[in-house]
Amino acid sequence: MIGGAGNDGTTPVTARRGWWPSTLRSRLFIILFIGLAIAYSLSFSILFIERYMSAKAVMLGTLESDLATSIAVIDRLPPTERPLWLDRLSRGNYRLLLGPGLPGVPDMSGRGAEIAERIEEAAGHRFPLRVEAIPEDGKRLQGHVTLSDGSELTIDVTPRGVMPIASWLPYVFAVQMALLLLCTWFAVRQAIRPLGDLAAAADAVDPSKKGEPMRETGPAEVARAGRAFNAMRDRIAHHLEERVQILAAISHDLQTPITRMRLRADMADDTPEKEKLVSDLREIERLVQDGIAYARSAHGNAEKASRIDLSSFIESIAYDYQDTGKSVRVIDLVQGTVATKPHALRRILTNFIDNAIKFSGAAEIGIERRDGGEVVITVLDRGPGIPQDMLEAAMQPFFRLEQSRNRETGGAGLGLAIAQQLAGALGGSVRLYNRDGGGLAAELTLR
Repeated sequence: MIGGAGNDGTTPVTARRGWWPSTLRSRLFIILFIGLAIAYSLSFSILFIERYMSAKAVMLGTLESDLATSIAVIDRLPPTERPLWLDRLSRGNYRLLLGPGLPGVPDMSGRGAEIAERIEEAAGHRFPLRVEAIPEDGKRLQGHVTLSDGSELTIDVTPRGVMPIASWLPYVFAVQMALLLLCTWFAVRQAIRPLGDLAAAADAVDPSKKGEPMRETGPAEVARAGRAFNAMRDRIAHHLEERVQILAAISHDLQTPITRMRLRADMADDTPEKEKLVSDLREIERLVQDGIAYARSAHGNAEKASRIDLSSFIESIAYDYQDTGKSVRVIDLVQGTVATKPHALRRILTNFIDNAIKFSGAAEIGIERRDGGEVVITVLDRGPGIPQDMLEAAMQPFFRLEQSRNRETGGAGLGLAIAQQLAGALGGSVRLYNRDGGGLAAELTLR
């Protein structure tokens, strides 16, 4: 449907013609170039027509004056001398012949009518005149004049094409169109480049990193947009930092009353209500600890990077879980070292492994080194996985799947969010995807 609102209340996207480009750069280029080209072509056409009409008027005027002189001279010459003057009095677009000339047909249309009128004006209406067109050549005309002594004079006219412009002018026109094309491209590039810079700066915004600000140079409008974008980015970073600080402060302040409540609960008599109270306190304590961990992960850049043996590092994590009776095994290993932040990397992997164990009872760790130097660490399980439309939402803070992440399993929905923030601090990225045959894969890419 084109136009109107859809059945779901959303506004549909208007159909776009296939020939119309999708980029603003191309659209502006086409509009400017075609508009300027049409305006320039109109100016060139008007000049051509004006020059053509002027040249035509000059040609017909010259034809009339020359013929008037030639007819008058031939009429006054003795018949014996006339043949000697024919070539002298002929011009490039007409020749004088003695005699009746070639048979023709009357022609009073188009240019023939204009030339016939000029011949009549040249004859001064004193001599009988008949103008005919030669059938073999549509452009050739003959005017038959009867002189004063009764002899016939034929005016053989072959009109030449009017050239109102110089022959080199079309080449100048082509060069001007090329310059117009170049200037249009340059103008569009100057207008669109700030939008590209703004889009690149927006894509590079990362609240967990101190990136380079957008340049505030160029035309006044571009500089103003750069300043506004940098101010907006600073405000976003400030708001996020405030949110993390508030979360850290609340989580930290809750630890003291929770500890007092735990002490009082431990001193109470053993009753079913006591066990429930202690269980609730443990859950609250885990929530508080997760909140503090999430707040700290937002400042993961504080840890110094160091070079570690990746295989030994992964195996040590797996052995720690195996020592506690958890089913964690390494399925793929690569040799070599990597420069990273060990504590942040360990926290990411333990979050992945804890989730895998929680929802499937076991976890597998695979390591792959790809072309370009990227190292990919994947934690796999055979649990229920995550619905495809919720994979992206699962990375958000406090997100929990209704079917599995309930109060029985614990957790605040911060594990994957913490892993994502720490991965950004390591210069990497996190991706979740469902495995073939069931289960989830949590992938960490280190660049």
